Amino acid sequence: GGGGFLFFVQKMAANCTASASKTKTKKKHFVAQKVKLFRASEPLLSVLMWGVNHTINELSHVQIPVMLMPDDFKAFSKIKVDNHLFNKENLPSRFKFKEYCPMVFRNLRERFCIDDQDYQNSVTRSAPVNSDAQNRMGARFLTTYDKRFVIKTITSEDVAEMHNILKKYHQYIVECHGNTLLPQFLGMYRLTVDGVETYMTVTRNVFSHRLTVHRKYDLKGSTVSREASGKEKAKELPTLKDNDFLNERQRIQIGDENKKMFLDKLKRDVEFLAQLKIMDYSLLVGIHDVDRAEQEEVEVEEKGEEEDCENDGMSHPVGSYGTPPDSPGNMLNFPRIFGPGEFDPTVDVYAIKSQDITLANFPDAPRKEVFFMAIIDILTHYDAKKKAAHAAKTVKHGAGAEISTVNPEQYSKRFLEFMSNIIT
Repeated sequence: GGGGFLFFVQKMAANCTASASKTKTKKKHFVAQKVKLFRASEPLLSVLMWGVNHTINELSHVQIPVMLMPDDFKAFSKIKVDNHLFNKENLPSRFKFKEYCPMVFRNLRERFCIDDQDYQNSVTRSAPVNSDAQNRMGARFLTTYDKRFVIKTITSEDVAEMHNILKKYHQYIVECHGNTLLPQFLGMYRLTVDGVETYMTVTRNVFSHRLTVHRKYDLKGSTVSREASGKEKAKELPTLKDNDFLNERQRIQIGDENKKMFLDKLKRDVEFLAQLKIMDYSLLVGIHDVDRAEQEEVEVEEKGEEEDCENDGMSHPVGSYGTPPDSPGNMLNFPRIFGPGEFDPTVDVYAIKSQDITLANFPDAPRKEVFFMAIIDILTHYDAKKKAAHAAKTVKHGAGAEISTVNPEQYSKRFLEFMSNIIT
């Protein structure tokens, strides 16, 4: 029944025109590209850069089909590389790179209005950066150097679960025209370095590539011991949890219209997850404090001016962002066209402004904030979770012990209820 895949390409083009017109002009400027060396702090990242560079180049010669076929959801491409004395500084002498379902993920990138050239540039022009968010399973999180995408290591079980849901996920993205709070999966890869296999997914960053997030929450709507540890709270940007959120009396004030739009989308997404028997996902919330950001910028500029005086008035290059000087990440391409708390909704797709209450006689007028909110971690299937919990309980209490774990349906209801209560 490939019939469902017949929603196709004309619709998509219309959805993306706003961002597409920008990318067209960009192309020319990338033509005189320097040779890519894939320099990174460790071989694994160099292999990722090499692999994404290679697979996007290969795909650029493959025609875009009118529709995806069932086989595309089982397909993969693999390459095994043996380098003799070549680029030894960066690439290991042997490695393997596998891309899962290349046609499907290319189609998803297109539906999420992400140009393959831009995707390739983000991952390969400069090395991805480790983010300090290490989760309890020891998974690693990285962002691309320009902060547009998040790279996460996953398990082979996650890869299997992705294959399980990919057809339905793709169909859902088709039907909602890419307008969703679900993770935007853009690629899934297996890297083999020194005989060790590492699996990775690339998703769109929930947070902004430009506006700093000052507070961060991972919310599940669960009542049980959802609190950040002391160790976590000591971090510069701790990942706080449900109880922290409630104890701090945090509010998400975005106004009625935004609230309705957001909750409608959330409800649709969460019902889809419950249908797939998925649970344990979170709502990731980032809060950008507009006044604080302005203050921080003033401080940075003042510090910069002091340094300038010491450098005999030599102004420091803009490349001090740790990005290549010709990259889009370093503000040269957009001289401050954005005022404080302003953003481009085609890039920061999850951003919502706090409600403007301009009345002076509002003693508790909310502060001016930008919220970034989306669903993360959707690869836990109920059965897998139950088996794990059951095994743990059996070890502890012997066979036949009752399990208290809620089911996906209950999880989704509780999740939605919590979220509709904290948003105003």
